[in-house]
Formats: sequence, C-alpha cells, structure tokens
Amino acid sequence: MMIILYIAISLLALIILLAIIAPKEYSVKRSISINRPLPEVFEYLKLIKNQDNWSPWKKKDPNMKQDYSGTDGEVGFISKWEGNKEVGTGEQEIKRIVENEIIEAQLRFYKPWKSQSDAFTKVEDMGDGLTKVTWGFAGVNKPPSNIFFLFFNMDKTVGKDFEDGLADLKIILEN
Repeated sequence: MMIILYIAISLLALIILLAIIAPKEYSVKRSISINRPLPEVFEYLKLIKNQDNWSPWKKKDPNMKQDYSGTDGEVGFISKWEGNKEVGTGEQEIKRIVENEIIEAQLRFYKPWKSQSDAFTKVEDMGDGLTKVTWGFAGVNKPPSNIFFLFFNMDKTVGKDFEDGLADLKIILEN
C-alpha cells in the first residue's frame, strides 16, 4: 500500500514540476516583403474573408464550414469555422484596426482543444512600393496543459504554416 502511495506522490510531484518548468506563453510570427504599395496590401489584408485565398488552414480543409457576422474589414467582424481535425473549430474576431498599420484579432479555438490567442497582421512601408507584412499570434499556456508544449514546438510547427500562407499571399498580391 505504501508503494502505491509513493508512486502516486512521485507522479503528482513530476506533473507539478513539469507544469512549473513548461512554457507559460507562446508567440509565433513570420514576415515577408511584398512588391506592392502599403495601402493596397493593407486593404486586402483587413478583409478576413480574403484569408480564404492564402490561409494554409483553408488548404488543409477546403470544405470547412464557415460563417460570418458583422462587416468584414471592421472591428467586431467574426469569422467562424468548423473543419477537420487539422483545422479544428473556432472563430476569429477583429478587435482593432489602425489604418495602414495593423489589424488585431482574437482567435478562439474550441476543438481540438480550447484556447485563446491574440493575432495580428502588421504592415510596414519599406520604400519603392515594397511592403513588409508580419503575421503572428501569441497566447498563454495554462498549467497543467502547458506540459504539452515541452514536447511540441509551436514556433516551428505554426511558423511553417505562417511561412506557407505568407508565400501564397505574396503570389496573390504581386500578380
């Protein structure tokens, strides 16, 4: 009986230790330069429905169910999706727009796990009709689920998706 108690206490201590050392926050962002004037790039980016043309997740599930509320390109617009296991279920809400600078949104994921992230798409004028686009998101990993992130590299995995999406965005806007 004491052996079982020692094993249970040891497992609990291990879980607590892992939760303490595991990352509590995540942040992923990627950038690309697009040979298009900043105002044109920004006007395209602020319309969330345009993400269907370059989003890596739309490619992973082209048949995902989508629903929208509000006016696209304005604060309060919500894009909801329900897709396969690679895409999951969630919604994106535009929270703030600074014209020709940044679009900030809140991502709320419901499946495969529940989480919330702050997303952004930022543009910078690089001169000569060149625009830098930075796409990213950040959030908090709550214990004990943060233990998962000891074994999953969010930056590497999601960063690759961001790179793919930005490459497609560049092709769309430059053609």
